[in-house]
Amino acid sequence: MSVELAPRQAPVGTRLWPLVLYAVAMGWLEGVVVVYIRAVLGLAHGAATPSPAEVVAHFHERPWLMPTEQAREIATLVMIGAVAWLAARTWRARFGAFLMVFGVWDIVYYVALYAMLRWPPSLTTMDVLFLVPPSPLWNQPVWVPVAISCVMIAVGVRLIGRTPAPGSR
Repeated sequence: MSVELAPRQAPVGTRLWPLVLYAVAMGWLEGVVVVYIRAVLGLAHGAATPSPAEVVAHFHERPWLMPTEQAREIATLVMIGAVAWLAARTWRARFGAFLMVFGVWDIVYYVALYAMLRWPPSLTTMDVLFLVPPSPLWNQPVWVPVAISCVMIAVGVRLIGRTPAPGSR
């Protein structure tokens, strides 16, 4: 007589570390890209930055740059989605992984910008959050995406934690 035991589920923390590591690296890389973009736009290296409207105006001075930046933003979302898909086996856990990676990525992005440029000087500094789709709603103080990212991380971890690990039954 053979008894099959259900495989043990890996602890949530163990399953999250590869996603967190990916999100941290990706957030830092996004910060580096912004440093390069600022250089292309002729913006000073440092905390001083034009208003969101002025940033968009700088983009329009180089017509090739706006669609390039929009494609980069879409590629970022696709990369986060692909990693989330690979990290979990259910829709709930995949959505949780997407939320968690997005939240960590976004917070690390701001940490990277502060480390490299001393920007933003405060959480009340206005920022252009996304260029896809174009909308004035994407101009918000930095605390807004940071707060949303914290909620995304918490919800994502909860969704992942309520889902069996890949390979378990």
